[in-house]
Amino acid sequence: MSELQFPAGLSAIRGAYDSILCDVWGVIHNGRAAFSEACAALVAFRQQGGRVCLITNAPVPKAQVIRYFEPLGVPAEAFDDCVSSGDATRAELMLRRDQTVWRLGSDEGFEHDRYLYDGLDLTFDDSARADLLLCIGLRDQVNDRPDDYRAELQQGIDQNLPMICANPDKQVRVGGKLYWCAGALAEIYEELGGKVIYPGKPHAAIYRLAVERLGEHGTDPSRILCIGDSPATDVRGARLQGFDSLYVGTGLKEHGADFEREVIDLLADYGEQATYAMSGLRW
Repeated sequence: MSELQFPAGLSAIRGAYDSILCDVWGVIHNGRAAFSEACAALVAFRQQGGRVCLITNAPVPKAQVIRYFEPLGVPAEAFDDCVSSGDATRAELMLRRDQTVWRLGSDEGFEHDRYLYDGLDLTFDDSARADLLLCIGLRDQVNDRPDDYRAELQQGIDQNLPMICANPDKQVRVGGKLYWCAGALAEIYEELGGKVIYPGKPHAAIYRLAVERLGEHGTDPSRILCIGDSPATDVRGARLQGFDSLYVGTGLKEHGADFEREVIDLLADYGEQATYAMSGLRW
């Protein structure tokens, strides 16, 4: 395994890659505003002939992910395409349209989350009549905690329901605050003995979709670079798929002055090894 490198910017390693699979939240924006240097780096990569597919664990389809980019300041020139955990989850749900689904949703309500299953003609019911648990997130991300759901999740375990986790992330940073995501509930479900299906990162389904979107730029795995802020999803997902990875420190983890040492220790805590690390994505 090669030693972790700390390039000054993306331009220093650009020649080694034809394509980038780039995380969204924590890398190009924080839910409040775009990271201008990160967006400019992706624009420059594309201007030099590279291709960028954004890859996010957001539990909504691509159209709902990118609709927020313009208000946040993310330019359309920063990416060629986008693949979400919502896209991969829809593909999984399509295989199960004969099953009754119990929804465990987020605090934005099913009016928002309906994009995840619009047009699939699914049957929904409560846990007592369900064949499948679809976990979208906590109902109240501000006030709820994952442990609040243990008794409810146990109902699914007792009925032997498989869970589809629409967002494998455990937490996301919005502005300066961390919020719990569906992955935290899935972790409890597995701890209780349940089976969880993960369409998103770090698992293979979302990467297959992303590589398809790259077209001819995605034919050589050694020429694909994955960029992200999470050792557990972005760095691990890259390793599992055979891609190089670039960890950036603008997301889940707040870093201090000794960035290099902190990253080495952080990755060791997760048992992962990135190819590169930068305090923030820049050209």
